[in-house]
Amino acid sequence: HGPYQPHEPGYGLGLPGYSLYDDQIPDPKSRMLAIQNAKAYLLKSSTTSGLNLYDHLANMLTKILDEQPTNAVDIIENISKDVKWAQFQKKMDTLRDEHEILPTFEAAEKRKALFLKANGEGDEELEEEIGETPLPNVMETAFYFEQAGIGLSKDESYHIFLALKKLISVQPIQTCRFWGKILGLEMNYIIAEVQCHQEEEEDETEEEITEEGEKGMDEVQDEDEEKEKDEPPKSTYKPPPVIPKEENGTGANKYVYFVCNEPGKPWVKLPSVTPAQIVCARKIKKFFTGRLDAPVVSFPPFPGNEANYLRAQIARISAGTQISPIGFYQFSEEEGDEEEEGGGGRETYEENPDFQPLSVAEMVDSLSTWVHHSQSILKQGRCIWLNPFQKSEEEEEEENEEEDNAEKPDEEEQEIGPPLLTPISEDEGIQNIPAWTAQPSTNLIPQYAVAILQSNRWPGAYAFASGMKFDNIYFGWGHKYSPENHTPTPPPPVQAEYPCGPEITETSDPTLEEEQAFKAAREAALAADEEEEDEEDVEDNEDEDDD
Repeated sequence: HGPYQPHEPGYGLGLPGYSLYDDQIPDPKSRMLAIQNAKAYLLKSSTTSGLNLYDHLANMLTKILDEQPTNAVDIIENISKDVKWAQFQKKMDTLRDEHEILPTFEAAEKRKALFLKANGEGDEELEEEIGETPLPNVMETAFYFEQAGIGLSKDESYHIFLALKKLISVQPIQTCRFWGKILGLEMNYIIAEVQCHQEEEEDETEEEITEEGEKGMDEVQDEDEEKEKDEPPKSTYKPPPVIPKEENGTGANKYVYFVCNEPGKPWVKLPSVTPAQIVCARKIKKFFTGRLDAPVVSFPPFPGNEANYLRAQIARISAGTQISPIGFYQFSEEEGDEEEEGGGGRETYEENPDFQPLSVAEMVDSLSTWVHHSQSILKQGRCIWLNPFQKSEEEEEEENEEEDNAEKPDEEEQEIGPPLLTPISEDEGIQNIPAWTAQPSTNLIPQYAVAILQSNRWPGAYAFASGMKFDNIYFGWGHKYSPENHTPTPPPPVQAEYPCGPEITETSDPTLEEEQAFKAAREAALAADEEEEDEEDVEDNEDEDDD
């Protein structure tokens, strides 16, 4: 475009002394006022960061003039970010910078103890440990599960391997197995399944018995003191009997479980599980927090904290997902065909020395080649059914003397669960979903594939089999699969009011007129009685005079 003509809008812009704002702000005072208002707007501080645009632009221009970067207009956004970052940078009041502890360094410090050897540990002890040790080969198990894309990272698996080694060196453990990992909202649980020596289990049971005995003596003394006082009326209601827990080494308490949040942290022993905890755990659905002492807020109320809830879920998962190839375990010949009283069937088994492993194709095609080697939990919350109303002879005699006329409660029907070593093909499905899904680890190289089973009832439970080796593991949230949304148990219905009748109906207060009429009638009756008494006295006096 050439020079502007007088009739064009841009004519005169390049002439000296000409300004765009001459027509808009002819007055200098108004111009200064507009400048002050604009500066006040730029000095307005932000409500979030506390900075203002005027100082930010000034700092940006200062930085650009000091550094004089090339193509400053292209990096103006980065310069603005650097200026803002410098405003929030920590001001050091010392000559030395503070030492920054990285998360990786903290994690290494926690796991440092796992890599340290004990004092005096030599090659001889190492050879003995390799020969016979309860320590499981976690890395080998992780290798087989890794073929199907299941498991943890190699670093974490090795750290768990070392943590189990440390657990075995501290606790008197006979057998040990890496059970799995349950996820939590704040922290996770790494779980070890162990069997302690019989002496240790007997000591624990003796301690529990002595504690219960001491409590019983205290309760007897308290009852004697209460009897001395005036006894209030006693309620005839009797709560349902408490179902005792199974002894250590049997049923749901067959194994002992130790947990820790991370490898390197101390192992914590979980308490034994009770039938009431298992029954309640079936009715609720809670996420774990990672803190064993956390309360379990639910309805119905759970009898215990998160440690007890975790132990109940472990028992439920183990009862439904611990499987092995058929023929690997067998019942001992000493038991024969005898069954335990109570309908629980045989409770023990042993390894079959003549076991011949099946091919991977056979174990994947048919679910009848896998069996449960863990006892199922009955509705009662126990693996072995117990009659809660069955009592000893002494207790029966005492109750017969005290409650001859009382109604006897109806006896519960005996529960019978599936026996041990039952094929998983008999497991009930979930609507149209089978209980188990079997597949090989790879279809490209079938001769080196591994049979993998996945539980659809307990998502996260897996099992593998390859020749003579098999194992079970769990990685999940500890929840059972439900095709529908979880619906909490509703509270019980409100009790009906006591029926109102004339025998319990409260009489209404009389009015003033009724009270006055009642007083007048009462006075008249008293006066009439006095007159009759006077007449009787007069008659008696007359009779005496006649005599």
